[in-house]
Amino acid sequence: MARRPLPRILTSGSAQIARGRELARTAADSATDVLHPLITVSRGLRMLATAARQKWAGTPKDRRGPALFLVAACVLVVALIPYGPLLGLIALMAVAGWKGRDTAPVPTGPDDTEVKRLQSLYEALVPYFAVPEDPNPLYAHGGAWGAAFDDHAFDTGGRLTRLQLRYPAYFPDSDPDVRARIEQLLQAKCGRGREYLFEWEEETNQLTVTVLPALSTAIAAQPFVTAPGEIVLGFTDDGAVRRTVPVVADGESRDEPPVLWRTGPRSTEPHLLVTGLPGSGATSLLRSLALQAAQHGEVLIVEGGGTGEFGCLAGRNGVLSVECGVAGALAGLEWAASETERRLIAANRAGQSGHPAPEDTKRPLWILVDRPSVFGHLAAAEGRPDPQELLQVPLRHGRSAHVTVVVADHLDSLDMLGEAVLTHTRARVVLGAAAPAQVEAVLGAPPRTTPPADVPPGRGYARLGTGPVLRLQVPATPDPYDDETSDAHRRAVLGILPERHPAVAAPAEDRTAEDRTAEDRTSVERTAVERTAAQSVPDQEREPGHRRAPAPAPGPVGAVVPAEG
Repeated sequence: MARRPLPRILTSGSAQIARGRELARTAADSATDVLHPLITVSRGLRMLATAARQKWAGTPKDRRGPALFLVAACVLVVALIPYGPLLGLIALMAVAGWKGRDTAPVPTGPDDTEVKRLQSLYEALVPYFAVPEDPNPLYAHGGAWGAAFDDHAFDTGGRLTRLQLRYPAYFPDSDPDVRARIEQLLQAKCGRGREYLFEWEEETNQLTVTVLPALSTAIAAQPFVTAPGEIVLGFTDDGAVRRTVPVVADGESRDEPPVLWRTGPRSTEPHLLVTGLPGSGATSLLRSLALQAAQHGEVLIVEGGGTGEFGCLAGRNGVLSVECGVAGALAGLEWAASETERRLIAANRAGQSGHPAPEDTKRPLWILVDRPSVFGHLAAAEGRPDPQELLQVPLRHGRSAHVTVVVADHLDSLDMLGEAVLTHTRARVVLGAAAPAQVEAVLGAPPRTTPPADVPPGRGYARLGTGPVLRLQVPATPDPYDDETSDAHRRAVLGILPERHPAVAAPAEDRTAEDRTAEDRTSVERTAVERTAAQSVPDQEREPGHRRAPAPAPGPVGAVVPAEG
């Protein structure tokens, strides 16, 4: 299916807004320069009027009459002499201009406190950047920090927010361990509790330290402006990506830089691995992906936790099934493997005959597996095969068949994941307060920033293939049926949920959250049956390589739907 280009208002709107803001800012600066004398005189007149009013209020009542008579006499004399009013007006304007001038001193450098901070930081770097053999050392005990620090900036509290320093050419800046010691020292001296970005420029022997602002946690689940095949994993820093999308946060619309994951046959990272600590927001990320994927494709959800976190999606249009048991997971993943094979066979036969691939092989199919390591333990206890083994076919051949696999599990359970999962999931996300060594082990590269002091849910790092490691904040997508979910987030998620299938739509309006969750889990079987009847074709018209889905296993969740198109 050819991608339709986005409307012009969506592709060029941000550039036009930025250009308009720049023109408005330039016009305001020009107007300020032109009207600066008038602004100065107006400020002076206001100050003179204030001083006169204060003088009048401080004058005793018995002296106000003579003072008023003296002022009136002076005004009369000025009015009677030749050119008196004009000279008086000129004198008044001159006094107002002198009074209204800006007398605030312009800071030309750091104050005494900031100088002490810079000198202390300079002395702390001397043991790392100085060697006795250097005849003209850049860093020396008792030296001046001005020769080593090119640029610096402080906040209102006197803490460094940006520092650019130079280091000697013989410093081994290519050694990660040596770099880590310098970064740790700078973080301690500049102030803990903040996130720092370290940019090493090896060609020019410069190091730039920047304090990063905290990522916004006010962005909740909502429809995002993306092209087909693009999924918003979360949002990152300004300038880290080349694109922004409009979002609504705190009741206002603004542009935010997203972390876009491109899926489909042309994607270089067709599958995703999400990991993190318990409570870090991995399930919330999967729920966000399911809501976005259900708009243009079909979603099969396999939940290993068994806590009903995806109950709000059961029975919805675009959601094939939500499986929570071992039997249902085996049946669902077996059907997914068979469906992947069927799509490959159908597309191959169409290509050999010179025809385009059938439309039912182009509709995206998403397989979301949450905590598969739990299924491994349960399957081993029941004598069943590990459901992860059924993911090999979708992982290996899913890109050609428009099948995308997303696996989420805890950091301490990564050794329980199969080789196919670890090999074919080249797009990865780490959430929670993970150590830098753990982040590097999962993403394959260390993060460029220091870990945050406060880690909200959904905060972590993302890396797509061999790209850079980006800071990530997942949009808040909690379970709307959870009692602890706020009303704003509950309305946001319910507002973008796909419509419920007519066969399982509940007309009752006074149901509790527990009743809705139980009905979601038990109504998927009826949804699957009617969906199959509506989309299926006679057996004699099927592709020779087509296989039906396995018989549904009894359990709290419904059967898997054999998607025919």
